[in-house]
Amino acid sequence: MNPALLLIGISFLAALALGIRARRGHPMTLEQWSVGGRGFGTVFVFVLMAGEIYTTFTFLGGSGWAYGKGAPAFYILCYGTLAYGMSYFLLPVIWRYANAHALVSQADFFVQKYESESLGVIVSLVSVAAMIPYLVLQLKGLGIIVSEASAGAISAGQAVWAGSVVLVIYVVASGVRGSAWTAVLKDILILAVALVLGIYLPARLHGGYGAMFADINRAHPGFLTLPRTGMSPAWFISTVVLTTLGFYMWPHTFGSCYTARNENVFRRNAVVMPLYQLVLLFVFFTGFAALLEVPGLTGTSVDLSLLRVTRHALGPWMLGVVGAAGLLTALVPGSMLLMSACTILSKNVYAKLASPEIPEAEVTRLARALVPAVALVSVLLTLRGGSTLVKLLLAAYNVVTQLFPALMLSLPNRPIASRQGAIAGILAGEATVAALTLTGATMESLFPSWPAVITDLNVGIIAMLVNVVVLFVVSGLTGRRPTVPQTAL
Repeated sequence: MNPALLLIGISFLAALALGIRARRGHPMTLEQWSVGGRGFGTVFVFVLMAGEIYTTFTFLGGSGWAYGKGAPAFYILCYGTLAYGMSYFLLPVIWRYANAHALVSQADFFVQKYESESLGVIVSLVSVAAMIPYLVLQLKGLGIIVSEASAGAISAGQAVWAGSVVLVIYVVASGVRGSAWTAVLKDILILAVALVLGIYLPARLHGGYGAMFADINRAHPGFLTLPRTGMSPAWFISTVVLTTLGFYMWPHTFGSCYTARNENVFRRNAVVMPLYQLVLLFVFFTGFAALLEVPGLTGTSVDLSLLRVTRHALGPWMLGVVGAAGLLTALVPGSMLLMSACTILSKNVYAKLASPEIPEAEVTRLARALVPAVALVSVLLTLRGGSTLVKLLLAAYNVVTQLFPALMLSLPNRPIASRQGAIAGILAGEATVAALTLTGATMESLFPSWPAVITDLNVGIIAMLVNVVVLFVVSGLTGRRPTVPQTAL
C-alpha cells in the first residue's frame, strides 16, 4: 500500500475516534454542542482558535501563494498578528456580555445589543454566505492532499466525499468538543511538519535561507518585492486592514470565544498567539523552496507546491506525515464551520422566522439534522472547481468583514448606531461586494484614470467604506436606540 496513503488513513481514523469519544459524559444540549458548556480553559481555547485559524488555507494556500505570487503572500503573516493584538481588548468585552446573557451564536450578540430580530436574521444569512466558501476551501484542500498523497489513485472528488462523511459524523455526535480534541492532535502535527519542512528544505535544496532568496531573485527578478500596480503596496495595506478587522467576524471564531471559562483566557492567548504565527513563516519558506525545485505550477495548481516538493525531496513516508497534518487542518476548521452554520440556521433563522417559541431541545435536533444538508451543499460547490485557496478566502472575507462596523458601534452600553443604520450599512456593504464580484468590475476598470493607490484598494475595503457612510447617514436620520439596562462592559 502507498505509505503516504496509509499514514493519512490512520490520521483520518484517529480524528474520527477522537471526535466521537469527546462527547462522553456530556449531554448534547445546544450549549454543550455549540459552546462546550462555556467551560474551556486556556489550552482548549488556544487550540480551538488556532484550529480555526491554521487551516488548509495557511498550510497549502500560504505556501501556494509564496510559490505563485511571491512578496504579496506576506500579507497573511501580517493580519493575524495585528488581529491577536486587537483580541486582547475586544474578546473580553464580547465574552463578558455574551456570558451574562447566555448567548450561543454571533447573531445572538447583534440581536441582544440592537434589540432587533431582523438584524439577527440578516447577520445570520451574511455569516452563512461567508462560511460556505470557507468550508469549500477546507474540502478543496482535503481533496488536494489525499489525491496528491495517493498519486491520483484516489481522486480529489472521492476524498472530498469521504472527508465530508467524517465531518458529519463527529460534528453531529460531539459538536465543538469533537473539534477541540482533534485540534490538539492537529496542532502538534502542524507545528512539527511546518518547522521540519521550513528549515530542512531551504537548507537541503539551496544551502540556506540567504542562498534560497538569492537563487529566487536571480531566476525571478522582482518576485520578492511588491509590484507597482495590481498587488501593490495599496493592495497589500488595504488587504491587511480588511482581514485584520474581519478576523474575529467569522461566526465560528466569534462563537469560540463563548467557550472560555473566563475573560483572562483571551488575554493570555493574545500574548502567546502571535508567537504561533511564526509557524506561517516556515510554511512560506517551503513554498519559496519549491519554486525552483518543482517549477511550472500555475493557476490553482500552485496550491500543490508544498506537497509536490515534499514528495520530490523527502519521499512518500514524509509526504504521508505532511498529508496527515494537512488533513487535520481541513477537518478541524471544517467541523467548526459546519457546526456554526447549522446552529445559526436553526436558532437564528428558522426559530425566529417559523416558530419563535420553539423549545431549545428542538433547535438542537434541527441544528444537528442540518449538518448533512449543509455538508452536501458544500461538497457540490467544491466539486465544481474554481479559484485558488487564497482567492476563496479573500472573497469570503469581503463578505464577513461588513459586520465589523455594526459590531464595534454596538459595544458601548448605548450603541452608537441605530438598528436601522446597522441593517442599512451591512446591506449596502454586501450589495457593493456582490456588484463588484458578480460583474468582475474593479476600481481600475471603473476609474482607469485614477492613481493606483486608489484603484488597487481591496474590494472589501471599498465596500466597507460604503457600509460606514450609509450606517452613519441612516443612524443620523433614524436616531440612536434608547438606553436599556445592560451588563456593564
